[in-house]
Amino acid sequence: MLELNYRDARPIYEQIKDGLRRLVLSGVIAQDEKLPSVRELASQLAINPNTIQKAYRELEKEGCIYTVSGKGSFAAPLSEIRSGRKEELFVKFDNISKELLVLKVSPEALKQRIDELQQGGYLYD
Repeated sequence: MLELNYRDARPIYEQIKDGLRRLVLSGVIAQDEKLPSVRELASQLAINPNTIQKAYRELEKEGCIYTVSGKGSFAAPLSEIRSGRKEELFVKFDNISKELLVLKVSPEALKQRIDELQQGGYLYD
């Protein structure tokens, strides 16, 4: 299900968060499907349950999962995830694009980069 890379510079909880988000967006984890409990996933990955809890908490803030008290955590509907995630990513995109423009990267170079990414396929489709 999830693989952790201990050589990755990102914290473990971010790797878990990104991995679970990818699984939900790609449909591997279906809408309203129950996610493993914090203890279960911590046991599977041999890491501290607090690390899993932090990843779940952040995914819930993003709208990627939701929690039902006493029942567990579940994958949110894709339409809600995609709209919220798009907005979040557009803010990052705008900030990075502004910085690149200040660094004198031409708008044409930015467009070419986007075209190249598009030709390479989409990560979640």
